[in-house]
Amino acid sequence: MESADPTTPASFYRPDAWNAEDSLGMLFKRVMQSIALQADRRLAGHGLTHVQWVPLMKLKLGQCATVAALARDLQTDAGAMTRSLDRLEAKGLVARVRSGTDRRVVNLELTQEGDRLASLVLPALAEVFNDHLTGFSQDEWQTLLSLLRRMARNGDALRGAEGTADAAEAA
Repeated sequence: MESADPTTPASFYRPDAWNAEDSLGMLFKRVMQSIALQADRRLAGHGLTHVQWVPLMKLKLGQCATVAALARDLQTDAGAMTRSLDRLEAKGLVARVRSGTDRRVVNLELTQEGDRLASLVLPALAEVFNDHLTGFSQDEWQTLLSLLRRMARNGDALRGAEGTADAAEAA
């Protein structure tokens, strides 16, 4: 099989031959909705919804420590993230702690109960992902990961190019 030029945009999709069933956007959306629904079902018994377990998991993994970082990482506005964190704080799962070095910064920390519940998220996600990969071989799974990583890098490159173009237009 011939390898594609990595610098030439693909031409797999054409407006005159559009098929919604083969749309990457629709397929990704269906898979993501199913993953979120199944994870919600597994975590509902612990009183957690998608809007709640995702920030808990991010805090547990040390990926984010502030409202702004969580909002940016989850691609939501800071107001919506603040409301979600208010609910998590009211449930006794998250605490806001003012930084000792910069009083303007408010860090987020899991409480003992928040940490306990956050520990349930990754096992639930592993189960959900494995259920969605039923029938895949080890090689197919690795190929899927490789292809998705490549798509993510392409998306990152496009965002970088857009940022450069936006900066040039603003100048």
